[in-house]
Amino acid sequence: MKSHSLRFSVLAAAVLAACCFSAGAAAQTETAAGAPAPADQPYAGTLTVDVDLTDAGKRIFRSHETIPVKPGAFTLFYPKWIPGEHAPSGPVQNVSGLIIRANGKQLPWRRDLRDMFAIHLDVPQGVSQLDLQFEFLSPGDGEGSNFGASASASPDLVDMEFNQVAFYPAGYYTRQIQIQPTVQLPQGWKFGTAMEVASQSGNTIHFKPLSFNNFVDSPLIAGAYVNRVDLAPGESVPVHLNVVGDSAKDVTLTDKQLQQQRNVVKQTNLLFGAHHYNHYDFLLTLSDHTGHFGLEHHQSSDDRLPADFFTDDDMHLVAASLMPHEFVHSWNGKFRRPADLWTPNFNVPMQDDLLWVYEGLTDYWCGILTARAGLWTPEQYRDSIANIAGEMTYRTGRAWRSLQDTADAAPLTYYGSQSWINWIRDTDFYPEGQLLWLDVDTKIRDLSGGKRSLDDFAHAFYGMDNGSYVTKTYSFDDVVRTLNQVQPFDWATFLHDRLDYTGPTLPEHGIERGGWKLVFNDTPNAEEKAYENLRHGANLAYSMGLVVNQSGHISDVQWNGPSFQAGLVPGLTIVAVNGRDFSTDALKDAVTAAKTSQAPIELLVKNVDVYSTVKVDYHGGLRYPHLVRADGKDLIGAIVAPRK
Repeated sequence: MKSHSLRFSVLAAAVLAACCFSAGAAAQTETAAGAPAPADQPYAGTLTVDVDLTDAGKRIFRSHETIPVKPGAFTLFYPKWIPGEHAPSGPVQNVSGLIIRANGKQLPWRRDLRDMFAIHLDVPQGVSQLDLQFEFLSPGDGEGSNFGASASASPDLVDMEFNQVAFYPAGYYTRQIQIQPTVQLPQGWKFGTAMEVASQSGNTIHFKPLSFNNFVDSPLIAGAYVNRVDLAPGESVPVHLNVVGDSAKDVTLTDKQLQQQRNVVKQTNLLFGAHHYNHYDFLLTLSDHTGHFGLEHHQSSDDRLPADFFTDDDMHLVAASLMPHEFVHSWNGKFRRPADLWTPNFNVPMQDDLLWVYEGLTDYWCGILTARAGLWTPEQYRDSIANIAGEMTYRTGRAWRSLQDTADAAPLTYYGSQSWINWIRDTDFYPEGQLLWLDVDTKIRDLSGGKRSLDDFAHAFYGMDNGSYVTKTYSFDDVVRTLNQVQPFDWATFLHDRLDYTGPTLPEHGIERGGWKLVFNDTPNAEEKAYENLRHGANLAYSMGLVVNQSGHISDVQWNGPSFQAGLVPGLTIVAVNGRDFSTDALKDAVTAAKTSQAPIELLVKNVDVYSTVKVDYHGGLRYPHLVRADGKDLIGAIVAPRK
């Protein structure tokens, strides 16, 4: 999704597209009344769009678009299903001031009553071009609940997702629609994008024409403080890191950090054995005034992290895997894409059933590449896996919701409630997807006596057509077929046993097969310590069964756990612990003390304006996950070893 490496829900708490298509997917019917079905034929003429970002600091993006037309009934679409977001998240609600003119006269238009992303109008005789002008009102810090409309600008920078500032004509595959963009920036600002520049005059940049697909797939960052560094020096295919921030100090890498990012590029190319871009640009925004997430694109990635990513060791540790995750998506998600996630335009619904491959496998490889590149040590990788395994082991919602359903229901799970996460499950195809593919990888290594691994699958499934970024779709059967080519086995049953499982235990066993085991003790591992330092909260999910922030607000409660049985639910606020003012340290001290006492932990809690006393009868002490060495070969150590 706006993609989700590094346990994004935890990171949020801590700091709170497409090209062409190979045959195989069938076009689906449009939902807008009277709109023509998309045809795979060139659109007559070239659209233009002039995006004025000179008021970006005020969060106003002004768009002037021209669209060649013929007289008659005409439908315009605003992009609805944005590749990588896996839900109908196009922020049409932020579009305002839309005026459509032809030959200087304003034309009436009407929104479709069944599809709010479609606009109908009649093009008069003698008209060959529509002129659209409108504003996209970008949310401010803290506004906007969906990733498609998160904060994207501050006085010193802007993140431009072009799906926000352009309409397109219905009735065509968007790869067959050409558009020529122009962007106006504030004076003195620099920019980064995968689009190719045709000319530049002062703060106005004219880009070369490209397909509407690639236009949406090529975001731009710009600002007063921009640093551009070469991540593939001496290589024939350029890869650059473009960093924009709110101050000059935030955008500078140390020599060690630069080498680590170069290692990401090297290790990823070694993993897949081919690349699928003409050039690649990481677009990294470091700001405390924008949303924090990542979104994949074929020749770039939109990565947004807090301002102190390069300057705070804890932040660098917990967020280090974001850019490797989005980079992997150039292969897995952009070049190879589930057939149900390929659509002829941005308004035909996508289906998310294979997100455990698209996102889960990407998340697995991003953790490995973070370690192989030296951004994490092997121990830090194991801490990450331990935290994921602990979280998924305590996923009470597995009793009713399978891993497969978390993918099928992604449009709901991405934007659903943030309470009761352990019971309702959200985008678990990311973290449990890592455990699933670790299970596959260690099984291949075990069956082959160490001769083959999931790296061989990477070469076979993604390592063809070097340099091409014509999308190749795949199905579940294609995944199974390639796994069998790497290592014969009943992979279909193996996968279904884990994907379709409901029950009390974790169905994946890659940790144990990899020579390690999950244990719990009263000391947080290094990654958990970093999270606690950043969010100033306490994760007591594995002990008394709740997660709480520094103000006492309870964000999650383990379903049927000790706190649940005592009457606690998400949304309550803990005011006092055993008769003393609340603090996370006081709460953890109470959990520790209760281990040698028969007295329950007594909490004074507030529910809106009603206070009550709750007694949690828990005596098991603090519990945090760790991996410790077990019997057998250390396959996890072999998996994270750098490729030569």
